[in-house]
Amino acid sequence: MTSIDTDRHATTVALRGEVDVLTVGQVRVALEEALAAGSREIVVDLRELAFIDSTGLGALIFGFQRARDAGIRYRLAGPSKSVHQILALSGLLEVVEVTP
Repeated sequence: MTSIDTDRHATTVALRGEVDVLTVGQVRVALEEALAAGSREIVVDLRELAFIDSTGLGALIFGFQRARDAGIRYRLAGPSKSVHQILALSGLLEVVEVTP
């Protein structure tokens, strides 16, 4: 499940539960809406995310690449220890900013 919150400076996309092949479409739509919002920054809030699979990682990379191309700051925020480990193993942490 995803939700979006926008203010003048940032758009936050909050991911909850699990992101997998069954829910990744919702994540992509939310990221596209965040990109279209016109904010200077996109924050993907991972605090309530329990699990993410390779399709979900692909969606995060999609969002990162689109934001970078548009000159929008993009960061992941608050991943749990298990999600952080998945992000590290995927190599995503080497290219995408992560904040506590």
